[in-house]
Amino acid sequence: MRQQYDAVIVGGGPAGASCAIWLARLGLAPLLVEASSRLGGLAADNPFADDWIAVLPGVTGQQVAANIAASVQAAGVPTRLDTPALRARRADGGFEVELGREGGAVETVRGRALVVASGVRARGLPGHPPGAAWPGVFVGPGSSIMAQDYAGLSVAVLGGGDNAFENFVYVRNRGARAVHLYARSVRAQQQWVARAGQDGVRVGPYQVDPAARTVDGRAYDLILVFYGWEPQAAFAEALGLQRDARGYIRTDAATAETSTADVYAIGEVAHRMHPCVVTSLADGVVAAKTIQRRGERGAG
Repeated sequence: MRQQYDAVIVGGGPAGASCAIWLARLGLAPLLVEASSRLGGLAADNPFADDWIAVLPGVTGQQVAANIAASVQAAGVPTRLDTPALRARRADGGFEVELGREGGAVETVRGRALVVASGVRARGLPGHPPGAAWPGVFVGPGSSIMAQDYAGLSVAVLGGGDNAFENFVYVRNRGARAVHLYARSVRAQQQWVARAGQDGVRVGPYQVDPAARTVDGRAYDLILVFYGWEPQAAFAEALGLQRDARGYIRTDAATAETSTADVYAIGEVAHRMHPCVVTSLADGVVAAKTIQRRGERGAG
């Protein structure tokens, strides 16, 4: 007979890992599923120090991710890495989740509860399919930006938020021959706007041709795209979860419950609190305690 977990948690970032650890230490049986080859979510691709975490000064995002993985292992949480969730559906007594890759072998796991912690992905260029790629065009922040050699290159940075302004300053300090920031509007914190200054910053409409690597007709060696984030939870579409205008899953702030019974959404996919590692960790605790309470009522 196939095992039924107390909760199948899709997403091994801070929120999903926190929920799994708490469930395991509360005596329940979670399964943690992660599409990539490592735990930690976006932190796993962040080589910079995350000085917003009060208890971890000077620790990089990648070190945070390593700590998350070590904590999950210490709690004895069964984990599936490099295993995307394809589809979730309601089944008798809970949910079935198909795991694997399209066209390959598929494993079906069962859980009394389902926790959506699949996070966000970098928003790509409008008018192009998600994941579209072109030589010399980087979408979203991460270690690939830090690993790139900018000496002598011309670089266009696209976006008006913190990541765009921060990386504009980063590239400018790495010997680029020319670097321009294109922002349709400015949403970045004033500290980053001040560091960037006005030289090379262009605010207003612009046109991008990623194949030709041009912005407003000007050719660049590299284009770095920082258009923010969008939720990713396509595997749960059949469950009919209510979403807000931007596609984030709506939840009850006190319980992390969604519009569908026994389905929880935590972390950045729910956009419940200011998104960061600390708030995501707290979100995981909220969901775990709710699942525990519901289980105790059901057993009674």
